[in-house]
Amino acid sequence: MKLRFHADTLRLRLSQSDVAQLAERGRIEEHVMFAPGQTLAYLLETAEADDVGASFEGGWIRVTLPCAAAKRWMEGRETGIESSSGPLRVLVEKDFECLHGDAEANADAFPNPLAANREPA
Repeated sequence: MKLRFHADTLRLRLSQSDVAQLAERGRIEEHVMFAPGQTLAYLLETAEADDVGASFEGGWIRVTLPCAAAKRWMEGRETGIESSSGPLRVLVEKDFECLHGDAEANADAFPNPLAANREPA
């Protein structure tokens, strides 16, 4: 799961195995250790909720997706789920293959729908 910030936007991008784990367990988490005792953790989970939610407490970023919306997104062709109901815009997206990336970076990514329109090199 990739975490990205830009201005007041938080974006999580999930690989195919990340989405499978979220579907199976209802949650997925990652940790980034900056130094001993200095860790940033982030968690994506499904819950009985009306909208996408995000919070930050005790070094944890927690993003919550409504169960029904998450199920539709995981099983369907939707690219992502978005919420901008507060000061923070939250996007949870499927991570697509980079059209100019290397094979290792694309190993677990979703097939890019634009790849069919790409001119051969």
